[in-house]
Amino acid sequence: MPNWFLFVVPSLIWGTTWLVIKFQLGLVSPEVSVVYRFGLGALLLFAWCSLTRRSLRFDLRSHASFLLLGVLQYALNYVLLYLSERTVTSGLLAVIFVLALAWNLLGARWLFGNPLPLRLLAGACFGMLGVSLMFWPELSRAPGQWGGILLGVLATFSASAGSLWAQRVYARDVAVAPSTAWAMLYATVAVAAYCKLKGLPFTFDHSRAYLASLLYLAVFGSVIAFIAYMTLLQRVGAGPAGYTAAVVPVLAMATSTVFEGYHWSALTLLGMGLVLVGSIWVLRERQRAR
Repeated sequence: MPNWFLFVVPSLIWGTTWLVIKFQLGLVSPEVSVVYRFGLGALLLFAWCSLTRRSLRFDLRSHASFLLLGVLQYALNYVLLYLSERTVTSGLLAVIFVLALAWNLLGARWLFGNPLPLRLLAGACFGMLGVSLMFWPELSRAPGQWGGILLGVLATFSASAGSLWAQRVYARDVAVAPSTAWAMLYATVAVAAYCKLKGLPFTFDHSRAYLASLLYLAVFGSVIAFIAYMTLLQRVGAGPAGYTAAVVPVLAMATSTVFEGYHWSALTLLGMGLVLVGSIWVLRERQRAR
């Protein structure tokens, strides 16, 4: 598959999953919904690998890498994200994830010794300022959202750490589909163990909305989107693949406006503009540095 296709697929899917997650919140605890989502995703990937005769055998070191990837990218990241969506609109939460670009830059500098030019720092600052402006009207009206926003910011740390670790894992030319299957399985087990320790009941919502959203998130949001993204990351690196961060918030804000009744103001428009400018600056500089 061409790289442009691998870029478009996760961008379009993740632009809508932020809203779909809202249908997972209710009867079932957010943490348990994460178990169902990635448990189903792992099952589908294992079945696909078996049907296509892809080897699922790895050494102990690789499994340790998949365990850490699963905990960071799929377990902790999504538990925090689901909890955050209880109080924060889906579009604004998607905008928060632009901050992952800044964490990626600092993490790449610390872990891989990547340079940190002034243009990169300026772009990251623009993105953070834009996020602050977009959230200010919401916070001034509903201070109770601070908790949800904090959870969202923590989720960006976990997502960024997962992406940086994935870059390191796939640098060893590890097969994407089998490794993702193992990572999602480990994430499922980790979150299930957490739910058990916390005493959360493994209830299930049989409504059409919950079932449809679960299938969409597992099949499209987890399996298809992550396989496409991780394949792109393996081919071109985290920088070019990271262009999704500049597209996803726009689509997420559009869906939030239509389905959640989000109202734009001059301040939020300015904030979105700064987020996009900052993202483009960062990603263009990273592309130039390759």
